[in-house]
Amino acid sequence: MEHILKYFPNLSDLQIDQFNRMIPLYAEWNEKINVISRKDISNIEINHILHSLAIAKFIKFSDGSEIMDFGSGGGFPGIPLAVLFPDVHFHLIDRIGKKMRVANEIAEAIGMKNVSTQHGDSGECHRLFDFVVSRAVMPQPDLVRLAKKNISNVQKNAIPNGIITLKGGDLTHEIMPLKDRSEIININNYFDEPFFDSKKIVYTIV
Repeated sequence: MEHILKYFPNLSDLQIDQFNRMIPLYAEWNEKINVISRKDISNIEINHILHSLAIAKFIKFSDGSEIMDFGSGGGFPGIPLAVLFPDVHFHLIDRIGKKMRVANEIAEAIGMKNVSTQHGDSGECHRLFDFVVSRAVMPQPDLVRLAKKNISNVQKNAIPNGIITLKGGDLTHEIMPLKDRSEIININNYFDEPFFDSKKIVYTIV
């Protein structure tokens, strides 16, 4: 928890408890269903939870916002963000059922009331959201093509509705088709751990 509290010092007692319970729960579930690389599970606080929370440094979602976590896997970035924004609803979707089971079980175990899960393809989700978030699921142009139908035209937040992804490496070529409506933010602007040196947030207006 020390790394989370370093950057988010104003968490409520409930939020601290939820993060504290989340960390061992992921380790426990990962023994049964591999949702995180086993060699990486000891780094879950920085490499997975804090990485997910980088989005909260870029945008503070307005209360009542609806967010889709596209290709959520075991619940990243959706579940950590849902803890941070208890008045925002997060809908987690993934095609791999066992990973959605882990996300659902952990959300229930830590008492999340603002998380829903869906096992299936994004094409089966016809709801509208303020933002779609995702973590390194596919190239940004492909994600925009698949998810733009789920972006609402109603604006609730300080920036236009769109797609926010967590990525790494050189994104110059990938973002080229979307360069006029995308922004790339270095996560090491927010967090100083070496893990984040090559990590980025990509925001695309759709």
